[in-house]
Amino acid sequence: MKYLLAAITFLITLWVSGQTAAPAFSFIEYQRSFPRISEALKRKEDTLMKQFREKKFEWPAKNIYLRSFKYDSHLEVWIKPANGDQYKLFKTYKVCALAGTLGPKRMEGDYQVPEGFYYINEFNPKSAYHLSLGLNYPNASDRILSDSLQPGGDIYIHGKCVTTGCIPILDQQIEELYVLALHAKNQGQDFIPVHIFPVRFNNPKSADYLARYIREFPEYAVLADELRRAYLYFEKTKKLPLVMVDGRGAYRIGNTLPEEEKAPVKAAPRRPVKYFDEAVLAKSVDKLPVYPGGNAGFQQFIDKISRDMEPFLEKGQQKTYLMVEFIIDKDGKPAYAKVIKGGNEEMNDKLQEKFENMPAWTPATRLEKNVAVKLKQSIVVDASGL
Repeated sequence: MKYLLAAITFLITLWVSGQTAAPAFSFIEYQRSFPRISEALKRKEDTLMKQFREKKFEWPAKNIYLRSFKYDSHLEVWIKPANGDQYKLFKTYKVCALAGTLGPKRMEGDYQVPEGFYYINEFNPKSAYHLSLGLNYPNASDRILSDSLQPGGDIYIHGKCVTTGCIPILDQQIEELYVLALHAKNQGQDFIPVHIFPVRFNNPKSADYLARYIREFPEYAVLADELRRAYLYFEKTKKLPLVMVDGRGAYRIGNTLPEEEKAPVKAAPRRPVKYFDEAVLAKSVDKLPVYPGGNAGFQQFIDKISRDMEPFLEKGQQKTYLMVEFIIDKDGKPAYAKVIKGGNEEMNDKLQEKFENMPAWTPATRLEKNVAVKLKQSIVVDASGL
C-alpha cells in the first residue's frame, strides 16, 4: 500500500507539472516576438501564399536554395516541393549594390563578396540593415585559403541597398526572403544553402567578362572552374551538387558531367599589340581622308556606335565620353584604333574592333600622293534617354 500511494503521488505530480509547464516555442514564434518580424509576417505571408498557389507550390516551402551571381547582380530563390527531388525557381531578386570585383574574399577589409558554397547560419531581426540573414563565412575552404589572422566575417544577405562586401537587396525583398527562410527553418531545414558565383556562366556577355578577368588574373581559373562545374550540374539536374574541400582548401565537385561540359574556363585572348611606324604618317595634308558618304555618312556611323556601346556601360553608369585614335593608311584602310580616353576594357575592345572594321576611306593626299594620317574622334555614349 505504501508503494502504491507513492506511485499515485508521483503520477499526479507529473500530470500537474505537465499542465502548468510553459509551452515550448517554435523558432518562428520566437522570431515573431520581434516587432520587425511580426510586421514582416503580417505584410508578406498572404502575398507569398498567393504566389505559391499561382506556381502550384506547397506552402510553406520545406526546402529553399539561394544562388547569387556577382557580375549579373541577381539573387535567385529556388524551392524544392516536399514530394519532389528537384528544385524549381520561385523568384529572382536584383542585387542592388556591389562591392569589390570577381574573385573570393580573402581578408578583412578587402570589400569582397565571397565566392563559393555557404549556408544561412544566423537570423538577425534587429539588423542595422532592416533584416539580415548571416552566411557561414569563413567556411572550411576560406579558413585554409584566407588570411589566417583576419579572414573577415559578418557576411549577410540584407536590406538597405548598401554594402561593403555583403549581398544587399531592397527592404521589401529581404522581408520576403526572411519569411521564406523562417518557414523553411521552422519546417526542419537547418542548413539553407547559399551558393555565390562570379557570373551566370551560360550568359555570353557574363562569360566573356569572366574570360577577360581570368586573362588578367590566371590564378583565379582554378576556383572559377569548380564554381562553373557546380553551376552546370545544378542547371542540368536541378539538384544540389556534392561539394567537398580538399587538404589545400580547394573546392571539389563530386558529381559527374558530360565531357563537353567539363572543359575548363579559358582566359580571353589578348588583343594583339600593333605598332605603326609613325615616321610614315603625314604631318600635314592637302586633303583629309573621306569616309564613304562624306561627313554625313561618318556621323551616322558614330551615332550607331554610340548606341551599340550602351550595353557596355558600367552598372549604374548612364553616360561616358571617349576619345578614339585611329589611322587611315595610304590605301584608305582603317587600322590601329586605340581608345585613349574613357570607357572600360569591354567597351574599348568592341569600339576598337568597330573602328578597324570600317569600310575603306578615300585616302588623304599630299602633293598629289596618297598618304597615311592619324585621326582622333570623340564619342558620347548616353543611355539616359535625355
